[in-house]
Amino acid sequence: MSIFLSIVIPAHNEENRLPDTLEQVLRFLGKQSFASEVIVVENGSADRTLEVAQSFAKTHEAVRVIQSERGKGAAVKRGMLAARGAYRFMCDADLSMPVEEISKFIPPAANDLDIAIASREAKGSKRYNEPPYRHLGGRGINYIIQALILPGLNDTQCGFKCFHANVANDIFKSQILSGWSFDIELLYIARRRGYRIREIPVDWYYHPETKVSALRDALHMIADIFRIHANARRGLYDGAR
Repeated sequence: MSIFLSIVIPAHNEENRLPDTLEQVLRFLGKQSFASEVIVVENGSADRTLEVAQSFAKTHEAVRVIQSERGKGAAVKRGMLAARGAYRFMCDADLSMPVEEISKFIPPAANDLDIAIASREAKGSKRYNEPPYRHLGGRGINYIIQALILPGLNDTQCGFKCFHANVANDIFKSQILSGWSFDIELLYIARRRGYRIREIPVDWYYHPETKVSALRDALHMIADIFRIHANARRGLYDGAR
């Protein structure tokens, strides 16, 4: 049976949040008529993340567990290229977006899909429990992203994105960055190759235990943006579509 949807979950030190996330994802998929798979990509955890994921895989045929080198970007790349679905959905382990929202990213809701990205800024989206300083920090980061590399995209860093299989196989092979800025690199490559990117409004819930540091990650991101431009000048993103 061909797989319609692959859900790729990068997991680093997620032993506490991963079980509930997998339960919710599997319940959602169990209600669907299409064939699916869940790929947990453990990357350099110091806790029991790998053991927790493997225990789910033993009792759920749809769950696969693979490992990658450390770095969220490296983990997502590994999972996307190992996936078999016609559509491939990247899902943060904290599941800050209700799992039912996944339906917005795939047909029939999203037809003729190249790339659909969750947006906390698109019309119709809602944020819950987010402190004002976090929102302002995120808007500041997005201002930099739009000014330096991806004009017109209002939320590139939300951790929920869906790719058509052909697009995923193309752009993830060209991905170089392995850290937090990999989203920007992928979307930049996609634009260079003419793929359509659609922002999908979602309900998004802030988790206080988030691992994102606005100042630290913003500085890393600015350095990575200049690295992406340098890579482009060297022709490292030239290639297939």
